[in-house]
Amino acid sequence: MAETGQCTLRPLGGAGRARRLCRALRRVGGRLLPGPRRTPFTLGYLVILLGTSLYARLGDPVSVREAVDASSSDVWHLVHDPLRVLALSGLWAAGPLWSPYLLAFAVTLAPLERRIGALRTLQVFATGHVLATVASELPIGLQVLSGRLGPSALHRVDVGVSYGVLTCLGALSGLLPRRLRVAVPVGAAAVLLYRSLTGDDPVTAVGHPTALLAGLLCWFPVRRWAALRTARREARWAAALASPAEPAGEPVRPE
Repeated sequence: MAETGQCTLRPLGGAGRARRLCRALRRVGGRLLPGPRRTPFTLGYLVILLGTSLYARLGDPVSVREAVDASSSDVWHLVHDPLRVLALSGLWAAGPLWSPYLLAFAVTLAPLERRIGALRTLQVFATGHVLATVASELPIGLQVLSGRLGPSALHRVDVGVSYGVLTCLGALSGLLPRRLRVAVPVGAAAVLLYRSLTGDDPVTAVGHPTALLAGLLCWFPVRRWAALRTARREARWAAALASPAEPAGEPVRPE
């Protein structure tokens, strides 16, 4: 006779394993993938990039070329209309595929936004995008003035979000554990150095390291913003747990 009170463990069937797998995937996806509640800036930016990518792929080639040229943050546009092209140049995905940007945003912008908020993430992204763009185009303008490059270099198309992504990566590394805090920017710098030595694009050879450096220089404010955001969140939780529940019905007015 079996002993009473003995707990019998039954193996989960296929439906149970599927439910557990779905719950695990939802938890992982909620932590990694951008969402409207915790990462609205990242999600909104990805939607914009998806729209411009579809337009570049499916739209009329002539109109697409005109739109990209009008958004280019080259030297000529930076001199004549800097604010407009600095904003528009970051709304295009450099390349035919959109999916790599989903991964890049999921591991850079999304975790940074969860720690410091949407507006602060926008500030970091825009700072790196502007600084790296100006730093990479300034040498081109100087070389044209000195006669080393022809006037056509002033109109070289320069669009993409890589500067902002690298800035957010550098800023995010300041919030990582101590070992990763050094390993991530060192690894990124090694990749950028290899690409600059083997590539033939002088603009990104200057712009990418500048963007990463701008992110590293954001360590102090980013760490302070993250600490303040965490403290406010903990204070709200403490206040919610400490306050007693209000009784239902009409409130009692003092006489």
